[in-house]
Amino acid sequence: MKILSWNVNGLRAVHKKDSWDDFLMQNPDIFCLQETKAHPEQLPEELREIEGYFSFFASSEIKKGYSGVAIYTKIEPEKVKYGMGIKKFDEEGRLLALYFKNFVLLSVYFPNGGQGPERLQYKLDFYDAFLNYIEKIKKEGHKVIFCGDINTAHEEIDLARPKENEESTGFLPEERAWIDEVVRHGYIDTFRHLNPNKKDSYSYWDMKTRARDRNVGWRLDYFFISSNLQTSLQKAFILTDIFGSDHAPVGIELS
Repeated sequence: MKILSWNVNGLRAVHKKDSWDDFLMQNPDIFCLQETKAHPEQLPEELREIEGYFSFFASSEIKKGYSGVAIYTKIEPEKVKYGMGIKKFDEEGRLLALYFKNFVLLSVYFPNGGQGPERLQYKLDFYDAFLNYIEKIKKEGHKVIFCGDINTAHEEIDLARPKENEESTGFLPEERAWIDEVVRHGYIDTFRHLNPNKKDSYSYWDMKTRARDRNVGWRLDYFFISSNLQTSLQKAFILTDIFGSDHAPVGIELS
């Protein structure tokens, strides 16, 4: 089974580019999107209903053209949940959970910690609430997969210029410590698990400075799996040849 995740930075915008067809040609069984920036009714029919897929959307309730996540799946889920049940997080349309027979899959667009201390605190509070949320799902007996734009590079190997960014949001000690906590709770960073020493592997590049041309990037997009799925993990990868967003798609394959 192939599952992909992509921060599209605007689903309507990326749909107009050749990269959208390149992405669909990967033929994923399930794909998750973040930063869709659209409500379903704003999407053309060919995006709301892609042939062969069931589609689900969580959108921002506070403003249009902001945030938003989606999941498209060839396998019909047993249950769908929108958000964590916490209004201040759910109203931004950042989380969608699909329950399948063998696992629960979450597409998540984690907050950016920029724009001042209040927003950084919002991000850290979201992190804590999310970990509590998936721990409840796991304690109910489910295997857990979560993917998306976490908006933090975990280790120095996960960004091109770690020293220069030690005081930048996305690489702050308190942000990175949360990923440490996720790992301590038994969740596996699939890409780093299968590629422990692979350098220069990033999923985000600043567009204003044409950083992608020079591969001055950050690995901000992840697939984490609960440890009881480790034996099923076959591949974890970044599709750096697919353009159209400031992020590249990431993916895993499970047996």
